[in-house]
Amino acid sequence: MNSSKAIFYMIFSVIAFALMNAVVKYLNDFSAYQIVFFRSIGTLFFTIPLILKHQIPILGNNKKWLLIRGVAGVISLTCFFQSLNYLTLGTAVSLRYTSPIFASIFAFFFLKEKIKPMQWLLFLVAFIGVLTIKGFGGNINSIGFILAILSAIFLGVIFVLIRKIGDSENPLVIINYFMVMAFVFGGVMSINHWKSPNFIEWLLLLSLGVFGYVGQLYLTKAFQTHETNVIAPLKYLEVVFMIMIGAFWFGEIYNLWTLLGILLIMFSLIYNVYLKRKKVNI
Repeated sequence: MNSSKAIFYMIFSVIAFALMNAVVKYLNDFSAYQIVFFRSIGTLFFTIPLILKHQIPILGNNKKWLLIRGVAGVISLTCFFQSLNYLTLGTAVSLRYTSPIFASIFAFFFLKEKIKPMQWLLFLVAFIGVLTIKGFGGNINSIGFILAILSAIFLGVIFVLIRKIGDSENPLVIINYFMVMAFVFGGVMSINHWKSPNFIEWLLLLSLGVFGYVGQLYLTKAFQTHETNVIAPLKYLEVVFMIMIGAFWFGEIYNLWTLLGILLIMFSLIYNVYLKRKKVNI
């Protein structure tokens, strides 16, 4: 029963994140800074009342690491939203999903975590997938490609920082730091790039934070309900949803090389999750 509930939670989370990315793609007339600004507003609407309700210290215990995590989050989010102006949805999301590779490498050097030989091989497979997308995946925009990879690198930094912070901070505090910094950064940077939304665009912009919060909430619920090795690979269904949304909503076309590259990335990352959970010593 818990398994079915956890799978439902994860799929619901994936759909929420996919819809958020699709709305960002649809709102490509707005600057990434304005998108970041509105993305933060919707989430802060939930986090601040919850922090006050439960009387959680809003500044947290590890201010330095929380600030660094917030900065990394803002950079990663901004780069990803900018990449959607240049890349198809499925390609951008797939490239960003290389973040676990960077997280593992950073953890290897800074947290002294071990990486099994098979994991290094899988990282190589994922890297070949990235090169396949860039080298053979049609006319892949170089700026968009670099922005998506930068987003993945800083997302990898975030994973390591959260691991370092550990359970010494309430998750709401970590999210709140990130969203407050996104609110300030996005707001300031939007001053010279502001576009006045119409009524429908206001609703869509404000929906970004709602979709983001719901996605994060049900992602957390899924991992709290069942084993990670069963649930984590379902996260990569987001790529499938993104390709479908891109094809049917935005008329995006993916050639066989791009799909092969995406498949290599997904295979290596899903199998890597399996290895880490099973603790296979190979």
